[in-house]
Amino acid sequence: MNLTKKQIDDLNLELTIEIAPEDYAEEVKKKLAERRRTAEFKGFRKGMVPASLIKRVYGEQVLVDAVNEVITTSLDNYINDNALHILGEPLGSENQPEIEWVDGNSFTFVFDMALSPEVNVDVDAADEIVKYSITTSAKEKASAIENVKKYYAERKEGEPKSDEDIEKEVTERLKEEHKQEAEWRLSKDIRDFYVNKAGIKLPEEFLKRWLLVANQGKLTKEDIDKDFAGFCEDFKWQLVRGKLMDKFGFKVEHEDIYEAAKAFVSYQYAMYGLPQVPEDMMTEAVGNIMKDRRQLERLSEQVEDNKVLGKIKETVKFKDKKISSEKFREL
Repeated sequence: MNLTKKQIDDLNLELTIEIAPEDYAEEVKKKLAERRRTAEFKGFRKGMVPASLIKRVYGEQVLVDAVNEVITTSLDNYINDNALHILGEPLGSENQPEIEWVDGNSFTFVFDMALSPEVNVDVDAADEIVKYSITTSAKEKASAIENVKKYYAERKEGEPKSDEDIEKEVTERLKEEHKQEAEWRLSKDIRDFYVNKAGIKLPEEFLKRWLLVANQGKLTKEDIDKDFAGFCEDFKWQLVRGKLMDKFGFKVEHEDIYEAAKAFVSYQYAMYGLPQVPEDMMTEAVGNIMKDRRQLERLSEQVEDNKVLGKIKETVKFKDKKISSEKFREL
């Protein structure tokens, strides 16, 4: 077997694997023997089917499986031996020559690979980020009061609320909404600040191809092109966040995930009007989440976000800026 690397640029390389018959012969022999032991053909006892018949029926598929195993092992070994940090998975190259699946042939396979970019970023006390404080305009408050009055009028339940009570309710509601909006914006601005500071470049064309292959027909090329800018920004933040997790010495522990799952369950039940969740319901719901791989991945990312963003907020300077809700939404 022979492996040849061609460096396309800093982040892209092409790997050619040349496989000789002796590289896969033993694996083919073993797989044919396994097929013979289990194959059932009319007129033959199990395990006694002639080897020539087994090879004629299963030979090509066995050859493909054996060669693919050699390829997989070769790629894994090359990546590990060279300590490569790759993005996604190796993809078959457009330069791949045509393959004729005949036992005894030599085979050449060409793969495109993309390397994860190096991330160099520090969180400094001198870093300055704008922190918005959203103010309520008279127009917004008047509109909210009108909507609340209409809501209570349509319900016609319980004691009617005074104008003073309604104004107080609206003031508190808008204050909380603006606080949440400002926190969301601050987290976004922090992410954008450090992504820009890191100046990360991505192998974008490779990533587009990988997304198309990895999603197995669920996304079209047009879908990927439409959302690719947002994907890149999220991906760059993941790289920055991972680097800062290492720099800060943070780890995601089981307890972190469990507490995040509890908070998520509490939030879900609160939306349905149940602010206090019975212990047995909480335990069951959290247990279900902890068995769901996708939920665990989502919660792990959330925990990492909270840890890194929390540390950044403790470290950097903030430039406080008051802004009306109307102007804020134009940002």
